[in-house]
Amino acid sequence: MGFLEKIGRFMPSVAEPKVHLNFKTRIMWTGIILLIFLVLGHIVVYGVSPTAMQQFQFLEMILGSKMGSIITLGIGPIVTASIILQLLVGSKIIPWDLHSHEGRYKFQTTQKLLTILFAVFEAFGYVVFGAIRPSTPDPTMLLIIITQLAAGGILVLFMDEVVSKWGIGSGVSLFIAAGVTTTIFVGAFNPCIAVEEASQNDFHIGGCYFGNAAESKIPFGLIPQALTYLQMSNIAEAGISVLPIIATILVFFIVIYTQAIRVEIPLAFGAFRGFARRWPLKFFYSSNMPVILTAALLANMQLIGLAFAGKSIPILGNFDERGTATGGLLYYLQTPNTPAVYLFTIILLACVFAAGIYLIYRKSDKPYHILLGSFVVGIVIAYLASMTFLTVPTTSDFLRFLGHSLFLVIGSIIFSIFWVSTSGMDAKSVSEQIEGMGMQIPGFRRDPRIIESVLNRYIPPLAVMGGLAVGLLAAVADLTGALGTGTGILLTVMIIYSLYEQISMQYAEDMHPAMRKFFKK
Repeated sequence: MGFLEKIGRFMPSVAEPKVHLNFKTRIMWTGIILLIFLVLGHIVVYGVSPTAMQQFQFLEMILGSKMGSIITLGIGPIVTASIILQLLVGSKIIPWDLHSHEGRYKFQTTQKLLTILFAVFEAFGYVVFGAIRPSTPDPTMLLIIITQLAAGGILVLFMDEVVSKWGIGSGVSLFIAAGVTTTIFVGAFNPCIAVEEASQNDFHIGGCYFGNAAESKIPFGLIPQALTYLQMSNIAEAGISVLPIIATILVFFIVIYTQAIRVEIPLAFGAFRGFARRWPLKFFYSSNMPVILTAALLANMQLIGLAFAGKSIPILGNFDERGTATGGLLYYLQTPNTPAVYLFTIILLACVFAAGIYLIYRKSDKPYHILLGSFVVGIVIAYLASMTFLTVPTTSDFLRFLGHSLFLVIGSIIFSIFWVSTSGMDAKSVSEQIEGMGMQIPGFRRDPRIIESVLNRYIPPLAVMGGLAVGLLAAVADLTGALGTGTGILLTVMIIYSLYEQISMQYAEDMHPAMRKFFKK
């Protein structure tokens, strides 16, 4: 017995269900884990000082974490282990055959072991480098905090395993979607004002203070903020407050539209003549995983850069008190966050999206000319609008967008290729799945090698083009200033859409007739 097999025997694991689980049971377990995850986000780690938490909140959405709580690490250890293992296995540095049961077992065991090790390592790094500061500089307190953070990271690992085996979808996706959705809801509707601006005369519930326009006390939520500015007759500021909400809606519809693009392979049942179906291959073939891994890699780089900068070692960049890069490599990997950039991008995207909608309902012999024309018109309108209401984006803004886009696009392409080869989505695995269902491609012999050769025309190009497109879409979406970040909305919409498809295909028969009718549409 090998080393990994010995470790796997003693490593704790969530048991597989021994009977078929219906939709009601799976949705119950998914809901229970989601509720536990949200509750854990409000349990503060014992002995932590809150002073250093604000500057690390950029990690919360991408890593599904809550700084200062038990789930401070979030899915960080899971995705970090996945990134390293996929790079090693995908590049054949570790020559495991993932088509075999033994290879998959080694991969899964190693990933779990690495996740546990990274939970301990990241907990140590968060405390030592100042991301999480103890209330007292006592070595015993440091050890207590590190233990709590590591335990939280390991707990998230097993919660992810429960969702994967007993629920619907994956815990990683569920936790990201929960974090982004919470951010969007709070960012849009939060009526509270800053505690520093509050007075004893302000009405308050608990720690939430409500101001009024007469005293120029502006709430955090963008919708209450816009209404307050309108009461103050400040139309320009009200418009700027509404921009992220418009961007959020626009990004939502663009992602929904692009999710529907797919290639369909015609198949026929070998044993029954006349029965046929199509095997869909999505344009975003590897779904949202490339962006999750690339964004997590960037978040880890920001965390490392911020930690070293706090020790006066700016190897990746310099940062201000809010944790925003002001120079160095990471400065050019972050999106510019100015109203001028938001307005410019929203207008440009709206013009291109409108042209796409037009082409759906009005067929044209020259669709590319229309899309190119809409792009040019969008740039002109966006430039004029920026000149009129704000300022034109600077050269530095353009360079930062270029750096951020290249990082997301190249990273998404690489992880898309590796994800396809390590998750059983390559041509060989899919051909074996099709052949096992007793199906074949019409006009060809029933041979998995023939199916594999046909699929090889589509799957590798889709892995590259899908990774490129999803990375570019995430980069452009980040420029809109959307609530929850463009990448966060992209991931959330794709996660929800994937859950919808999974439920409609696998669990529709277990539902109430009214719900079944909705999911079968």
